[in-house]
Amino acid sequence: MKNFDVMSYMEGMQRIDESLMQRVLSLREGYKYERYGKADVVRALKMQRVDIEGLRALLSPAAGDFLEEMAARAQSDMKRYFGNSIELFTPLYISNFCDSNCVYCGFSSHNKISRLRLKIDEVKTELKNIAKSGLKDVLILTGESAKKRDLSYIGEACKEASKLFSNVGVEIYPLNSDEYAYLHECGVDYVIVFQETYSPEKYAQVHIGGQKMSFAYRFNAQERALMGGMRSVGFAALLGLDDFRKDAFATAIHANFIQQKYPHAEIAISCPRLRPAKNKSEVNAGEVDERSLFQVICAYRIFLPFANITISTRESAKFRNGIIKVAASKISAGVSVGVGTHSDTSKKGDEQFEIDDTRGVDEIYTDIRALNLQPVMSNHIYV
Repeated sequence: MKNFDVMSYMEGMQRIDESLMQRVLSLREGYKYERYGKADVVRALKMQRVDIEGLRALLSPAAGDFLEEMAARAQSDMKRYFGNSIELFTPLYISNFCDSNCVYCGFSSHNKISRLRLKIDEVKTELKNIAKSGLKDVLILTGESAKKRDLSYIGEACKEASKLFSNVGVEIYPLNSDEYAYLHECGVDYVIVFQETYSPEKYAQVHIGGQKMSFAYRFNAQERALMGGMRSVGFAALLGLDDFRKDAFATAIHANFIQQKYPHAEIAISCPRLRPAKNKSEVNAGEVDERSLFQVICAYRIFLPFANITISTRESAKFRNGIIKVAASKISAGVSVGVGTHSDTSKKGDEQFEIDDTRGVDEIYTDIRALNLQPVMSNHIYV
């Protein structure tokens, strides 16, 4: 679709008030992190409640000299709001068909990979195998293809998941609010949407086909999910796709503004870095090294002390063990990013990206306990 304006909408896409989006984009554009110095970082760390100006300082290069101080503040805020609890979950990919062409993603419609959509009986088998691990939180994922996995199919998968898990989330293509309401009726509790990058210009360069080309529709997905009755929404930028400091800044203020507008909502942030994928081995996070990622996560925790912060298996076991002691409150375990691989490793759909931490649930559980933290399979129960 040539010359598509990423700030426009395609047929059938629900349009809601865009003032929040315009505010986030304006603040991101105006963020000049090179202007911040050590005095600004010190001032931010002394704030009882860090404001947007403080967040700018904490994400600046100048804050790189204050990682120990940031870690101490983040750890203090973490303990205040989460105690010693670390929540565990696992993703379940039920389809890797995709209509969107994203230059960095293994599921991209133009990438030649093995495609698979699980039948509902196969979804049940996958869910049962995951449940045997003791996990009570599952995240259902698909590629971005409404043609190959219609909403009723996802709804049926979520109904099955809700029979075995007390917390069910989805990370799928963005929906209208009535469609989110339907999934909520099917047992879905939370919705995660990666904006990928908050730069409309970069977004247009890397999303070159399919409904994912609409930046504006994707941006407002979390709000539409809350309008549809969801309890929790998650935010993320794919760090390394564009200027990671500006994208991290935009992610945090987007989440913050939604929290202010919907105070009843639970807010979560993921911290993914670019990872290689099949036929896309050249993709990497570039300048976003572990030290930079650590800074971003600590800044998130200090600015949003109440938010769930998830650290994925894109990162090493060593880094994940370290960050849950300081700032991250939720960790994936027993992860497989292929389709059908929780029950059959010989026949599967190809993965979306490569993971680093391959530990099983029992091993991660044991490692968390060894860190004097309390692994929690779910913070929610149905009554």
